[in-house]
Amino acid sequence: MTAFRFEVGGALDRDRPVEFSFNGRRLQGYTGDTLASALLANGECLVGRSFKYHRPRGIMSAGLEETSALLTVGRGASATPNTLATTEELCQGLEAYSQHCWPSLRFDIGVLNQLFTPFLGAGFYYKTFMGPGKTSRSWMFYERFIRRAAGLGRASREPDPDRYENVEGFCDLLVVGAGPAGLEAARVASGAGLNVILVERDFQLGGNLLQETVPIEDVTASAWLASRERDLRASPNIRILTRTTAFGIYDHGVVGLVERLQRSPGELDNTARERLWTIRAKRVVVAAGAIERPLIFGNNDRPGVMLASSMRSYANRWAVAAGKSAVIVTNNDSAYIAARDLAKAGIFTILVDAREKASGSMVDAALAADVEVRFGRVPLRAKGRNGVTGLQIGDPNGGHAEIIRCDAIGMSGGWSPTQHLLSQRGVRPVWSDELAAFLPGETREPIRCVGAASGVWGNDECRDSGRAGGAEAAIALGKTIVKPGFPPAGGWDNPIRQHVLNSIKGKAFVDVQNDVTLGDIILSTSEGYDAPELLKRYTTLGMGTDQGRTSAVNALALIAKMRGRQISEVGTTTFRPPFAPVSIGVLAGSDPGQRLYPTRRSPVHNASISQGANMIESGFWLRSQYFPQGAESLEAGYQREMRMVRRSVGICDVSSFGKISVQGPDAGEFLNRVYVNAFKSLPVGKARYGVMLRDDGLAMDDGTCWRVGEFDYLVTTTTACAGKVLSWLEELLETRWPDLRASATSVTEQWAAISIAGPRSRELLEPIITGMKLDNDAFPFMGVREGKIDGVDCRVARISFSGELGYEVYVPADFGENTWNLLLTGVKGLGGGPYGTETLDALAIEKGHIVGGELDGRSTLDDLGLGRMASGKKPFVGSVMRRRPELCNDNRAQLVGLVPVTDGETFEVGSILCQQQDLSGHGLGWVTSAIESPSLGHWIGIGMLNGGLSKWEGRTLLADNPIRGVRYLVKVVSPHFIDPEGKRLHG
Repeated sequence: MTAFRFEVGGALDRDRPVEFSFNGRRLQGYTGDTLASALLANGECLVGRSFKYHRPRGIMSAGLEETSALLTVGRGASATPNTLATTEELCQGLEAYSQHCWPSLRFDIGVLNQLFTPFLGAGFYYKTFMGPGKTSRSWMFYERFIRRAAGLGRASREPDPDRYENVEGFCDLLVVGAGPAGLEAARVASGAGLNVILVERDFQLGGNLLQETVPIEDVTASAWLASRERDLRASPNIRILTRTTAFGIYDHGVVGLVERLQRSPGELDNTARERLWTIRAKRVVVAAGAIERPLIFGNNDRPGVMLASSMRSYANRWAVAAGKSAVIVTNNDSAYIAARDLAKAGIFTILVDAREKASGSMVDAALAADVEVRFGRVPLRAKGRNGVTGLQIGDPNGGHAEIIRCDAIGMSGGWSPTQHLLSQRGVRPVWSDELAAFLPGETREPIRCVGAASGVWGNDECRDSGRAGGAEAAIALGKTIVKPGFPPAGGWDNPIRQHVLNSIKGKAFVDVQNDVTLGDIILSTSEGYDAPELLKRYTTLGMGTDQGRTSAVNALALIAKMRGRQISEVGTTTFRPPFAPVSIGVLAGSDPGQRLYPTRRSPVHNASISQGANMIESGFWLRSQYFPQGAESLEAGYQREMRMVRRSVGICDVSSFGKISVQGPDAGEFLNRVYVNAFKSLPVGKARYGVMLRDDGLAMDDGTCWRVGEFDYLVTTTTACAGKVLSWLEELLETRWPDLRASATSVTEQWAAISIAGPRSRELLEPIITGMKLDNDAFPFMGVREGKIDGVDCRVARISFSGELGYEVYVPADFGENTWNLLLTGVKGLGGGPYGTETLDALAIEKGHIVGGELDGRSTLDDLGLGRMASGKKPFVGSVMRRRPELCNDNRAQLVGLVPVTDGETFEVGSILCQQQDLSGHGLGWVTSAIESPSLGHWIGIGMLNGGLSKWEGRTLLADNPIRGVRYLVKVVSPHFIDPEGKRLHG
């Protein structure tokens, strides 16, 4: 044995050495190593510092349950914090660094935190920083220090240079875990003709078989595994994904997977670093194994204290000794096999069993390997600081203490089936006193836990459990196959003994990752935070990257003991996705930055571009902001377009407006309940402007509603609120009024919509449109008609938000560009042209219409000057809550118009309105919209002002922009600047 690596053995390729570094020190491992196994092989016992107390920490496990060996891998933009050394595959040039230590790992100033241990107990942040009498200023003083100390690791602030992929997948059966149970489930199901995906987080298949020395089916575990792997890889209907973690199961069999493609950042050029799989599976088999639990004793967090099964894994799979002499402390049979294998590897091993006696094949195997066994003894306290030098043991009451010299301690406090994925579906686990573990509960979904994930301990039994799970899935999906029975849970010769010491010297950690001690649990319980969910938040237990994998059951056992109840009565917390940390990069996938969100283009997008439109993002849509002529600025462009519309005619693409088809015999009744004004009596062929309120009586959105048939309405919304309104209508129909015979369907993409405005609008349409008359008598204001444009069916409404004669023309989306070009030719012949969203809003502001900034979730109908719209003869959503006294206060912020006092001056959106002599606080209101009006020849705006026109009309206020430090005097006027009588739109 060189250093801590055995000269022979292990699943390593010793012909392929791998160079890597740890904290700048160059080290060597082999292909097949993990970062953790390579560190242990090089004698690196101390790898990091703890989160709160900065205590020395080493490697505790060999898998995903690791609590302490969280390292930063890589440098610069590719650095990944909180990487588990136990699951990181070793590769050439890998760089790893310790976390939570300064200036160095062995000399860490943060260790001074231990001097303040009495002040850092459970809930200290509530008591110290947010206690009675503390002001907000005192909290803000502490906050910067807390934020600096908080968190696990430090993420890079540089742009991520790596590439990621998103992939969709489908299968009949998804098998999570490739141990004996998962391998057999996949083999049986694929043999029955199912399309199977088998995922394994490790870079090798086999699970527990990779370190197993006990035969399976009378052959060695390695030979059995090699045979099964050959068969599976030869099967045409099995996809095998290694280095892949199933992090969440969602509704309808959707499972999220993350596949690691590069073993190290920047390892492979032009290759994605990770791949996100969204799998839709008809059935899921969870064969994720079980997690060994630690024991609670003094200094159980010291480097060199590990899970017993992990010590066995390092010895058998990676040929690494966790120490020269080891003490295994246990309360169950499984540790005897670990002790036997350590002894056979040449490690002097003593096994300390909390039980008074134990017998059977496992015990006999350990004794045959010269393992010294001491019954009726429990660990009291680990000796050493940066590494283990010994273990103090005694009887369960703490008496008859003695010290055993050793440099490694293995813990085995029982096993917890890995059922986090099942718990994510709301399935409550069931406590088993016999196994001292939570077993999977009943589920109505097509998910089955098999093998150790269902509490089955033996390899042969896990194999049989997997076969039964695969056969069950095949039968459920219509295949003819013989279904074997599921083996019972368990498999040990002797019962497990749960014990908690009455008194412990030194810190005894329940949650090693978050520095939650036994004392914290006792304190939290005594203060009334004894429910699992409360204790979790009060102590931070289980809130780290391990999500309570090793700490949850021990914490629940402590709560049960202190409350004098059974563990089954205490309950559990709820595991939520992700099961393991998932990088933000892989969630974003291949579309970061501007490509992260979908880009929606209207049917006339290309036609607008051909006319030189300057595009702007509006929600997910690209819309024409204005159509510049030459080097024309936005300000000059929209004013020219406004003059064009007021003088002649213009056309504007409004296809992005939300369009919702509401149909059914009760459609009118439904809309009557949704809108503040009456819609049930709206005649066919008419449109009406309406406003929707939220349940709290505040305005949600405005728009028009067209009645195009007896049971057929078209609801239009603003671009920004289209999705929100549709969801709201669907919620009302599905949950509040399911008896109504009505449906709401988005038809936004079905129609291209073009707005026509200006005194010559009728002249533009008359020679183009057929099947309808456009005179006032035949087609009055707010009328809806159907006809044809160039032989294409169209729907036209006479609507105007500009204050001018106006129409909205709807044609099927496929004909939108052709219709736009047809209208464009005609509009140019009349001295008009296209206009954009800037002009669309500016025209509405001149008319005094709300354009969006006023609908900020705080305004009522009366605030917006629309109170007279609300019907007093019918109830509607928000009709009661809008009458709350506070919402009827005359001094609320209400819509007003604003003009500068001094000719030529301007003011800005967002400016605070206040009296000249009072510039403190939040002022009296704010400016929501402001433009330069070419019709009036000066700047105008609208805003919200406490008391509204009735209090301030004709008076002068100050519009103050505190960010830019500019102030202007403004006069409060009516918001209806142009044609308040409405003569133009009725022309």
